[in-house]
Amino acid sequence: MIRLLIVDDHRVYREGIRLVLTSSDQIEIIGEAASGSEAIDAVRRLRVDVVLMDLKMPGVDGIEAARTILAEQPGLRILALTMFEDNDMVFAAMRAGMRGYLLKDADRDELVRAITAVHRGEAIFSPPIAQLLIDWFATMRPATSSRVSELAFPQLTGREREILDLIAQGFRNQDIALQLFVSIKTVRNHVSNIFTKLAVSDRSQAIVRARDAGLGRHSPD
Repeated sequence: MIRLLIVDDHRVYREGIRLVLTSSDQIEIIGEAASGSEAIDAVRRLRVDVVLMDLKMPGVDGIEAARTILAEQPGLRILALTMFEDNDMVFAAMRAGMRGYLLKDADRDELVRAITAVHRGEAIFSPPIAQLLIDWFATMRPATSSRVSELAFPQLTGREREILDLIAQGFRNQDIALQLFVSIKTVRNHVSNIFTKLAVSDRSQAIVRARDAGLGRHSPD
């Protein structure tokens, strides 16, 4: 049996989820929480396998609660369940370590499949969220060193020029990490090295230097 904790600030919704999952022979609901703080306390008290976590809650929200929980129990699985369908929320959940993202209109079968899949260690996204991710990555231009002039800033490594090019295009560190499939800590280290080598003090100065050198421009199709 998968030991499940339901976290949502709306009591009626928690009761609805409990009712929907009562007939499942794979899932045992061992507790409920109405806030991120209560979720953190519940996980510390109970033997939880999967947390079904609402994201938008007063006080400690689901994202912050997930970070705290996973810092203490990295093997625990957290599945986001929310009404919100946007890039920032999805990527915030992924960065917090959540293993799946479902919308609250998911039916019983979809919910059970997601909980069991996350428990097995899989990442799961409802169809609308999966399509949103596909569309987002499709709009991202591939970051290849061939687009970045090797004549610009010879003191930089190829990877540093690549990241500087993306910075000059307006990408944030989180976006760069996702595009290059590296950790945000790695990106921050590269950015720090770039600032030092270019003798600039902030992102704005780096962008000006990069664009003056021809970086950050869209390549022709």
